[in-house]
Amino acid sequence: MRHIRLGILGFLMLAIVWTVLSSSVMAADIAFVEARNRLVDQVLAPSGIQNGRVLDAIRSTPRHEFVPLVSRHLSYYDMALPIGNRQTISPPFVVAYMTEKLDPQPTDRVLEIGTGSGYQAAVLSPLVESVYTIEIVESLGRKAAKVLKKLKYDNVHPKIGDGYLGWPDAAEFDKIIVTCSPEKVPVPLVEQLREGGRMIIPVGQRYQQTLYLFTKKDGQLVPEKLESTLFVPMTGEAEAGRVVLPDPSRPTVANGDFEETLQENRKAAQAEEETAAGTKSKPSSPVPAGWHYQRQLTQVDDAEAPSGERFARFTNSQPGRMAQALQGFAVDGRQVGRLQVSIMLRGKGLYRGLDSTQQPFLGITFYNKKRAPIGQWILGPWLGDFGWRNETSLVPVPIHAREAILRIGLFGGVGQLDVDELELRRAD
Repeated sequence: MRHIRLGILGFLMLAIVWTVLSSSVMAADIAFVEARNRLVDQVLAPSGIQNGRVLDAIRSTPRHEFVPLVSRHLSYYDMALPIGNRQTISPPFVVAYMTEKLDPQPTDRVLEIGTGSGYQAAVLSPLVESVYTIEIVESLGRKAAKVLKKLKYDNVHPKIGDGYLGWPDAAEFDKIIVTCSPEKVPVPLVEQLREGGRMIIPVGQRYQQTLYLFTKKDGQLVPEKLESTLFVPMTGEAEAGRVVLPDPSRPTVANGDFEETLQENRKAAQAEEETAAGTKSKPSSPVPAGWHYQRQLTQVDDAEAPSGERFARFTNSQPGRMAQALQGFAVDGRQVGRLQVSIMLRGKGLYRGLDSTQQPFLGITFYNKKRAPIGQWILGPWLGDFGWRNETSLVPVPIHAREAILRIGLFGGVGQLDVDELELRRAD
């Protein structure tokens, strides 16, 4: 009888443990669903993503399944996260933006270059007929394929190989999406895109890239320049063959006076689209070239600008909503001990947002050779009202730093921040 009682007690204990674990898993699942809904409702939709099918795909795709356990609590913040092998999972806005621009249709066969974590392919899966995705890093490719299979994304076909070569056995493709950055469009991808098809791809130097939307007409790619961006460089032949390389011993900021604009580059493509559609759209506000991940930022033409004829203006009236711009640069902490940062700024009605972390500032985050963050430096915060003034500061560079990202903006704070003459250089 004693053995029977012990057996019953053990069974009851296992049942209790199983119930607790099941309840914890259910609670976590509910929390992740709520986090995805907040991401869509409070970040993506307010930032301009309008395609309902794309927003639904983001709501239903469990991004946390594609993120390492150590970063899982950050899964539904709009930020890139390291996934190993010097690669990252793209921020949700970038994934949603590229997907929307690709204009996915239920009958599309899509080729993705740069599987990474598999998240972009998972978002595309319910929107198209099939996704063929290639990853050159073998360990990442195997892991992504395992996650995609576990989550039953049956129309996603992953393989390991050099994305530069495309997937000739499965061509032609209606759409091609490239989520790593070559210096120029690889020729095989042009050949494997069907006539009339679309390709979205970040092209350019390692830290100065532009996101292009190409349409294939008469065998040639017709470009539409979308915005400045920052993607992990392509691994393999495309990266090895780069002509222009950054100098990590002499870091600098591109377009720090905000004189260059993307507006002129968009006019021709916009005019062509309007002619074809028989419509006339309202001119869009100019935005500065060289800066990526822009939110609520415009260029202002003003003869009294501290430098040149233009400056940048960040505005926000909704606490918690992002108003920012980012720019990456190479810096080697073995060669550069300190940086000097200088900026002209003006504030009007600047206040913090929902908490003390949401305030206007300039920040620099340093990354090591594995692209893991190893330190952050902040200038600010700036609050209240003030006229044009200069602020200059010295920034210590961690010895293991190999690259960095500079951030400027309101970051959830409210008010108006004007910025000009932003300069960065080595101080030693």
